[in-house]
Amino acid sequence: MITFNYETDFELKNESDYEAWIEAIIESEDYTEGEVNYIFCDDEYLHKINVEYLDHDTLTDIISFDYTIGNLISGDIFISIERVKENAKEYEVSFEKELLRVMSHGILHYCGYKDKSEDDSNLMRQKENEKMGMFHVEQ
Repeated sequence: MITFNYETDFELKNESDYEAWIEAIIESEDYTEGEVNYIFCDDEYLHKINVEYLDHDTLTDIISFDYTIGNLISGDIFISIERVKENAKEYEVSFEKELLRVMSHGILHYCGYKDKSEDDSNLMRQKENEKMGMFHVEQ
């Protein structure tokens, strides 16, 4: 089950489209959907989690807690909407595109993709682009 939680004024439009997209990503990587919670928040909220749980005193766009067991994808994905907006400006892409990138990034970590080395980061970017291309909004 994919759930969306909001600790900020931001809310996804058409949650069912995002849910179907996340389910498709999981399936495309030969995993099974468990319980995935997206928590949309602000910088302050995510910074507090970063300091308390990861001992990192920095701002970040995403923190994911992976509870995956075997092929069953589960976890909590915290996303700072403020960071996503800033990153979109910095990388000169739309907010929507950057949000898709970050949302897919968390799921891809659960599927075993890493981003600590340059090669791993390149593969992660390739996978993010591939998965972003799978997103379709009903018109």
